[in-house]
Amino acid sequence: MIELKNLQAGYPGRPVLEGIDLDFRPGEVLVVLGPNGCGKSTLLRASNGLLAKTEGEILLDGLPVERLSAKDIAQKTAYLPQSRSVPNITAGRMVLHGRFPYLNYPRRYRREDHEMVERALAWVGAGELTSRMLPQLSGGQRQKVYLAMALAQNTQTILMDEPTTYLDVSCQLEVMALARRLAEEGRAVVMVLHDLTLALRYAHRAALLSGGRLCRVGSPEELLAGGELERVMGVRLGRAETEEGWRYFYR
Repeated sequence: MIELKNLQAGYPGRPVLEGIDLDFRPGEVLVVLGPNGCGKSTLLRASNGLLAKTEGEILLDGLPVERLSAKDIAQKTAYLPQSRSVPNITAGRMVLHGRFPYLNYPRRYRREDHEMVERALAWVGAGELTSRMLPQLSGGQRQKVYLAMALAQNTQTILMDEPTTYLDVSCQLEVMALARRLAEEGRAVVMVLHDLTLALRYAHRAALLSGGRLCRVGSPEELLAGGELERVMGVRLGRAETEEGWRYFYR
């Protein structure tokens, strides 16, 4: 579990986040929302120690993140950035990178590492891509491979920055359903999303950022009812009850 207490973080000469109090709870999907430039990606990077904080506390399973090694953090938290390079390797080899935190140097993959890769690729519906070269894959196929790499890391917390980028609608729904399944396993899943209707449909909780500050944290119903979401994002939202639960839409 990750806990942020009065977190302040940013870049040299450019503070971004201020006074953030937030926790990433096992068993739920937390979606981070907000306009461009409000600090969503910075929040994810600071949460797992990739970006140094300037004030406050970041606790990972009760321990200050600065007391943990990069390997310790990587065994507890997987991070899928918004964009990645496309090396000239197979999809299976790319997913094996998710096993690095469990290997010593020089890296020698074990049977359990290869088995984890197979399970991760099958989980995201990309088992047939194992031997395909990454540059030959579509954007959507590559995104599935990167998701599998994060899953192969086998952590209790998974941070995803815009994981539905490059995916068509059906694949977006698959990714969100996967996030729910991971939460049902007891993992904490944190996602930065821009599609409000998708976020509100699948999130257990949502955190709304504006200008580097946390405006509101609550269930999708609470954010919609409070009015902050529409005000900050500059949109009007509605919802309709269906047999599968609430569906949200732009008005």
